[in-house]
Amino acid sequence: MAELGFVKALTPFLDAPDPTELARFYAEFLGWEISEHSDPTWAMLVPPGKKRSFLSIQLEPLHVAPTWPSTAEHQQMQIHLDLWVSDLEDAVARAESCGARVADTQFDEGVRVMVDPVGHLFCLFED
Repeated sequence: MAELGFVKALTPFLDAPDPTELARFYAEFLGWEISEHSDPTWAMLVPPGKKRSFLSIQLEPLHVAPTWPSTAEHQQMQIHLDLWVSDLEDAVARAESCGARVADTQFDEGVRVMVDPVGHLFCLFED
């Protein structure tokens, strides 16, 4: 892995009312593994052949899904994931079969805004 200046790795965290359940979604969708170091309050996802977590999910019992597109009156998105895929329609179908849904609002051709099972947004870009 290339270093990012003095930082050797970067792992985004998503909040969820049930980290294990959301980790299962991402593990199935991405083809990654849930780390053996995970517990009911914190799940780490690791790509095959890697040792470090590339995505983690932490317990947040008061998690509120963001509104998309954002409005001043509702929970706004704090982070989203961008994923580059070789076949956009296949990736959308895979995400849906794992429990995601296509967001009601889309903004560009060649990109699909998706919503994971607890409401986090992620975008699929055709590479």
